[in-house]
Amino acid sequence: MAKDSQVLDLNSSYSYLLWCRDFADSSILATVDGEPAGFITGYLRPDEPGTLMVWQVAVDESFRGRRLAASMLDRLARQVDAQRVETTITEDNEASIRLFTGFAGRHDAVLEREPLFTRDQYPDNHDTEFLFRIGPLN
Repeated sequence: MAKDSQVLDLNSSYSYLLWCRDFADSSILATVDGEPAGFITGYLRPDEPGTLMVWQVAVDESFRGRRLAASMLDRLARQVDAQRVETTITEDNEASIRLFTGFAGRHDAVLEREPLFTRDQYPDNHDTEFLFRIGPLN
């Protein structure tokens, strides 16, 4: 799904297997009729255990438009009892901006946005990643 999204940074299959082993409790997989439909990978920040850092969100193309990403994000935040949610989003990723802005609205939470890693910090000219910090959640 990450590869098929054509927008997510790809990790090795090894890193995804490690992620599933070590961060299964802070990640989620959605299935529809037994078929994988979407996933969110995340972790609780070691220095802020009440903060869920969302790493990747993907929904298979055939399941888009069903609010699956929003449902997974709401469920995952409840699952880990998050008080805050963080993610990074590039300026051109309108779908993710809508997803996390909507999440903040549904949870009556403040959304703060600031550059976290700017283009000049990357060796490969990656776009600036903006930190979206949402919370406290209600």
